[in-house]
Amino acid sequence: MAEITAASVAKLRQMTGAGMMECKKALVEAAGDLDRAVDFLRKSGAASAAKKSLRDAREGVIAQHITPDGKSGVLVEVNCETDFVARNESFIAFCEEIAKKITANPAADLEADRQAAVTKIGENIKITRHARLEVSGSGLIAAYIHTGGKVGVLVEVGADKSETVNRNEFKQLVKDITLQIAAGNPQAVSREQVAPEVIQKEREIAAQSDRLKGKPAQALEKILAGMLEKFYQTYCLVDQGFVKRNGEISVKDHVAEIAKQLGDTIVIRRFVRYQVGEAAA
Repeated sequence: MAEITAASVAKLRQMTGAGMMECKKALVEAAGDLDRAVDFLRKSGAASAAKKSLRDAREGVIAQHITPDGKSGVLVEVNCETDFVARNESFIAFCEEIAKKITANPAADLEADRQAAVTKIGENIKITRHARLEVSGSGLIAAYIHTGGKVGVLVEVGADKSETVNRNEFKQLVKDITLQIAAGNPQAVSREQVAPEVIQKEREIAAQSDRLKGKPAQALEKILAGMLEKFYQTYCLVDQGFVKRNGEISVKDHVAEIAKQLGDTIVIRRFVRYQVGEAAA
């Protein structure tokens, strides 16, 4: 058996593009023989997956998985090279399985799954990012994947009373909120969550508006406040016009109506919204 050295591992990596651990394993299997180690990597698919990993992957889908009790869930972005593969049933099934595995174990090692998918599908595949939410207290985790899988939403909505979570009105509200987030693309739940520097930047932009030119000093602050209010109505989920009612009522007021019907307090606690490709932008 030939000696397995750092130099031989480096040489094999250079020849195949495979990872260090895969190369070490291949050399052990091949008793230190480089040519046999290359064959081993080719058969296992590791070398092919590594070479494909150098290719650009900007297409893909957003996938989700929610536990049956609605207490936890995952949103994941998986990228590939072409939209053709992104629409492939095998690729979509792979993405859904990845979401399911992360839901069960956020620290799961998915590299073997990724390499197997690369070998099977024939394109570079990247598990780009994921988010996992778990209910704190009473509430539900819900998800929505827009048609085509290019936009996905994960949200936690809470209630004071545990029995509220099982009411159909509450479940429908949570579903409607996921649709609202997908369509409205808010950046925060409420204005209290908006970073001070973001507000300051908006004030500076508004202050340079033509609308303020020639206005008396006493009117400037009022106009600025009105412009900031419009910003909040776009940026903050609860201040947006509720899409399902044609924007005639805010999300906050609609949630309050449902809460009153159920005799409870309902709070949108947090959300995640992914769009394919934005992480690389």
